[in-house]
Amino acid sequence: MHAPAAIRHAGTLPRPRTLVHPGPFDPVRIHSRSSARGRHLRLLLAPGATLLEALVEPLARRGIASASTTILGGAFERLDYCVAPPDPSRAAVIAYTRPMAAGAAWMVFGNATVGKGLDGRPLVHCHAAIRTDAGEVRGGHVVPTTSRVGARPIPVLVTSLDEFELRVAFDPETNIALMQPRAASPEVAHDD
Repeated sequence: MHAPAAIRHAGTLPRPRTLVHPGPFDPVRIHSRSSARGRHLRLLLAPGATLLEALVEPLARRGIASASTTILGGAFERLDYCVAPPDPSRAAVIAYTRPMAAGAAWMVFGNATVGKGLDGRPLVHCHAAIRTDAGEVRGGHVVPTTSRVGARPIPVLVTSLDEFELRVAFDPETNIALMQPRAASPEVAHDD
């Protein structure tokens, strides 16, 4: 038995847009790895440190080079962010804007991934919702090298990725560099 047409179409949302990437189609769009072990910990982002320093340094002391984190919210003395609108050149589906300064801002909630960049150095990729001092709500990609934690520590929940690493690599389908799971490098050390 089917619902009447009026009910079936009430509140119907428009069809989501279809994104077609410029490169060759990869039938395995989501690459994943699993780990038989991982650590869950809570840390506090240090006041005055950049988001990159505040995440990478305490994790490195624990032997963690790749992790998924949830930033529970707090004040930043400076917060810069960018967004990813459609790429006007069409070389990729998106292109990041230049960093925008939110000034002193409150991070309502954020998720940051810790891994390694193309150069093998630590990298933080963070998406967040923020509120500026003027009360505007914004969101986007936080710039971790220039965004600085405010006067009070900010709590973060961390899940370490102990049996693989996240590393930025060029993705031919999207035509951009993306953080991807890889077999762990031999230099990754773990203290339990």
